[in-house]
Amino acid sequence: MEDRAGEAMELNQRYLNRQLGRVVRTLGFDREWVHGRGPYLIDVEGEEYLDLYGGYGVFSLGRNHPFVREQLIGVMMADPANLPQIGVTTLAGVLAEELVGRAPDPIDAAVLCSSGTEAVEAALKLSRAATGRARILYCDRAFHGLSIGSLSVNGNAEFRERFEPLLPDTDPVPFGDLDALRVQLARGDVAAFIVEPIQGKGVYVAPDGYLAAAGELCRAAGALLIVDEVQTGLGRTGRFLALEHCSDVRPDIVTLSKALSGGFVPIGAMLASRAVFDATFDSMERSVVHGSTFGNGELAAAAALASLTVIEREGLVARAAELGDLLMSLTRPLVDRFEIVREVRGQGLMWGIELGPPAGRAARRLWESIERRQPGLFAQMVTVPLFHEHRILTQVAGHRMNVIKALPPLITPESEIRRFASALEDVLSDADEHLFRSYASLGAGLGRRSLSAR
Repeated sequence: MEDRAGEAMELNQRYLNRQLGRVVRTLGFDREWVHGRGPYLIDVEGEEYLDLYGGYGVFSLGRNHPFVREQLIGVMMADPANLPQIGVTTLAGVLAEELVGRAPDPIDAAVLCSSGTEAVEAALKLSRAATGRARILYCDRAFHGLSIGSLSVNGNAEFRERFEPLLPDTDPVPFGDLDALRVQLARGDVAAFIVEPIQGKGVYVAPDGYLAAAGELCRAAGALLIVDEVQTGLGRTGRFLALEHCSDVRPDIVTLSKALSGGFVPIGAMLASRAVFDATFDSMERSVVHGSTFGNGELAAAAALASLTVIEREGLVARAAELGDLLMSLTRPLVDRFEIVREVRGQGLMWGIELGPPAGRAARRLWESIERRQPGLFAQMVTVPLFHEHRILTQVAGHRMNVIKALPPLITPESEIRRFASALEDVLSDADEHLFRSYASLGAGLGRRSLSAR
């Protein structure tokens, strides 16, 4: 790392995703990051940036949590019998036990894997095997991953285009619409309905009672309920699982990943009922019909077990609820103060703010003309100055939408939550009062950086 310091962007542009590099340069986010500690990213000049993006929610414990690191070092020093494959190991079993113990009935078994999209792939496969049906229902705007199976239940056209045809027998329903779900289930051919308690794209929260009612509809139709907790789980929303905000939810399958290992080792988990498991792995011959090469790794399991310990010892589930309430109390008044703020929403420390056009005729015309050329640009009028002027990293909550999203680490100091709310108010005030100047300034800055990014 020291020998190649300063070469990150050059290496990316030569060997990795150069278009992503252009985006980073255009926004001016191309800092040379040298350290990550807790909720902060630290650049080569020693400047700390409050990271409210959190690696898409991976760093719920902050970066490089010392307890998780110590446990990993201890396991490595023990020379574990890692991944025997035709054999079983202790830590994978202990992790499965811990996760099942925290999940609602009838969850009773686990498939361990390496990512959220792998967990979703497992959920889709086991749903088809357990029910003998093919069709999967998913929600519009849903995001469940980018591998082909997961992409087939992705409700965002920008991710699907150019990769079709995807899996057959996958159909969307509107998020929160029980009547639409009921109509599709009535056909009698649905294996499963997959849904997020809070949609990551746009931070849309499921209506009260929706998950429980959806589960009842699925059971009546002989279909399974898959609850995707890849981003919402592990305390993020003020409950260990976000589905706990709604009583009487009985999922057949739950998917987890992101924050599960504290950001140290890739890991995911698909939790399922024993009935689903036994209908899939129903003989010795079929014991290997699904798996993941690194899924039962001792290091990944150790990191996940250490992360669960941190969550409990530091009371991070309750802390996420408390800090989330504080963040909402500080930011919801922005709806009344600024006409460009349409809504503030979320649960716990999964937070979003939606922006909309101003009321003035000239300002609205400017908004509409720019949005026609580049939908979602207005949100960057907030994220860019938050980064450059306040050293706070946030980003838009989805393609072509004016929703800004924050996923603060659960260990973020209260003072930093207050600083974010204050900085957000300052940036919104400037954008609201000086719309034309702000657009011109942003456009000029993005234009210059876009040219240099080529």
